[in-house]
Amino acid sequence: MFISLLFKNPEYYSMWLLIVIFSICTHEYMHARVALWQGDATAADQGHLTLNPLKQMGGFSLVMLIVVGIAWGSVPVDSSKMKHKYSDVLVAAAGPLTNFALFFVFSILYGVAIGIGYKHIGAESASLETAKTLCNIGGILNFVLFVFNLLPVPGLDGWHVVCRLFPSLRTKTPQLFMFFSVVLLLLVISFFQYLFSAGQIATGLIAHLGYKII
Repeated sequence: MFISLLFKNPEYYSMWLLIVIFSICTHEYMHARVALWQGDATAADQGHLTLNPLKQMGGFSLVMLIVVGIAWGSVPVDSSKMKHKYSDVLVAAAGPLTNFALFFVFSILYGVAIGIGYKHIGAESASLETAKTLCNIGGILNFVLFVFNLLPVPGLDGWHVVCRLFPSLRTKTPQLFMFFSVVLLLLVISFFQYLFSAGQIATGLIAHLGYKII
């Protein structure tokens, strides 16, 4: 279980918690912010223009994160209040695109930290190692969140985008929900290890750009 990592490597465990909470709260904040830009103040009026994890994730999600390593967040939106018919696509896409931006930034910083160590310090300090680990986790995790949230599965942002592009799917949602839920479960079991591996590769590739900056 994920919480066992707390006793094996408390520093690494704490960094994972920090990055997950920050990434999910930023993801949800951007949903709320873009919804407000598009004319829907529902999330803003309910206090979701914040990075407070208790508001964006909730207590149960935080407990699940601490114990199992699984977490989620949500913000209320009302597409009927938005400016145009594609506003909800922008709102749905805002979260994953935020994770992509965080993936890029963390990966660049990971490369910068590596470059500082090799080119300027000549040795790895404890603080530099911590920075490298934190940025590496941030890159990998946000790559995973970006790809995962774009899956066309009910409950994920990718589903909202697909339903807007193919409106007929909305009428079939009840029938498709169980099917996609089973598919999602299978993906979680068999696909995540490859997704994390892809995240490591992608983070390394972008980190090379940061390394060249130094």
